[in-house]
Amino acid sequence: MGLGGCIILIGAGAVLAFATDWELDTVNVGMVGWIMMIVGIIGVFVYASVMRRRRMVVPPTTTVVSEDERRF
Repeated sequence: MGLGGCIILIGAGAVLAFATDWELDTVNVGMVGWIMMIVGIIGVFVYASVMRRRRMVVPPTTTVVSEDERRF
């Protein structure tokens, strides 16, 4: 699940938790909304930590030789 999916989960969960007044006998719609928001927030943090690891710059292992150093 990417960042967009996490944001959609947060938004849909907020709508279910705060903007609806549906009452079902078997499901607490407000609690489902809160669970969706929590899962979306956890997903954002996981996505951010994975992307931070992918973007780390590793210094080159070989030495870089400029044109001036090759002439000597």
